[in-house]
Amino acid sequence: MGQQEEFVMSDEDKKDTFIVIPAYNEEDRVQPVVEDIAKKGFRMVVVNDGSTDKTLEQLKESQKKYPENIFVLDHIINQGMGAAIGTGLDAALKHNPKYIVNIDADGQHDINDIDRVCEPLVKGKAEAVLGVRPYEDMPFTKNFANSLMNLLTRTLYGVKVSDSQTGFRAVSVETLEKIDVDVQGYIVASEFLRQFKKKNINVDEVTITTIYTPETQAKGTNLFVGIKIMFTMIKQLLFE
Repeated sequence: MGQQEEFVMSDEDKKDTFIVIPAYNEEDRVQPVVEDIAKKGFRMVVVNDGSTDKTLEQLKESQKKYPENIFVLDHIINQGMGAAIGTGLDAALKHNPKYIVNIDADGQHDINDIDRVCEPLVKGKAEAVLGVRPYEDMPFTKNFANSLMNLLTRTLYGVKVSDSQTGFRAVSVETLEKIDVDVQGYIVASEFLRQFKKKNINVDEVTITTIYTPETQAKGTNLFVGIKIMFTMIKQLLFE
């Protein structure tokens, strides 16, 4: 049996897709990310979330190179990952896409995986897709913290997934219209899953490549962040 041909999005599919990227203090990493995405023909909105470095300046430079592909929004003060994604989603919807993709700005994601993560949406096999990081490749502290969050997500929300804290996801616009993700901080990843469960969204998973550097290891879900998310999840269950 021959090897299955790798899925590649058509130009029409790319026009129907919008990428949402939250960025906070990524001056050394954000330009290659957004420019490589633009070179592939995707459009995106990048939300500078109150960065104190030169992230905004770097984004504006990239925008000048790719004015049809890169749209930049700016939070004057840092509002958190969830708020930045929310701002980006609202902006992306004004462009009438069929599919919306979230990825991180720090270069930990391989942008060639965008096609693979979108494939189940384009083929009508899923309403939302999670890009799943291989846990065996994770540094120990991240592996432990993310494994703990998977357990908490399953216990508190009744949602069993392979990577509850991934920053790489894709949804159809129809799905986005059904859910209400209005949170700040890293709880946003768990909130997407809670909303998917609540609205009976069909979720698929696709294994992605993750690029770990000292910078990317310093961000994301560590034990301290995981504990903060846990208390927020419990508060939601008690008071919603």
